[in-house]
Amino acid sequence: MDITIEPIPPATVTALLGTDDAGHAPRFGVDAEGGSPLRCCLTKARPGERVALLTYAPLRRWARDPGPYDEEGPVFVHAEPCSGPGSGGWPAAHRGVARVLRAYDERGHILGGRLVPAEGDPESVARELLREAAVVHVRAVEFGCFQFSVTGENAWSG
Repeated sequence: MDITIEPIPPATVTALLGTDDAGHAPRFGVDAEGGSPLRCCLTKARPGERVALLTYAPLRRWARDPGPYDEEGPVFVHAEPCSGPGSGGWPAAHRGVARVLRAYDERGHILGGRLVPAEGDPESVARELLREAAVVHVRAVEFGCFQFSVTGENAWSG
């Protein structure tokens, strides 16, 4: 099964740079040392790059009825719209890093999830989860923050 890696779409980033999903203005700043995980292009901020920290609710964009699963969380994006990921496939900044892959049905309800260790094969785990799921969210292990979505050719599309 082919999978598609989906950052936060540019139109959504533009909207969130005005008012985020919690109804607040984003917090803009300069990442002096670099390293902030950017959800717009799936890279890390370079030293001195301007970024925005804002609240994002990924299920609101596609889920039919997320109910109590509709969560909001902090994400970093470029302070100005960017061109998105430079290439297809699993983002380089997310290789060799432990991640949690969380599977959702078309309503936006959690079906299950898997911890993928740093030396694991996240693409294979995503493909396995997408046999039964509409979307898989990739999340940070430490804080549970949303990183990006993964869909498959056989997965439901909302």
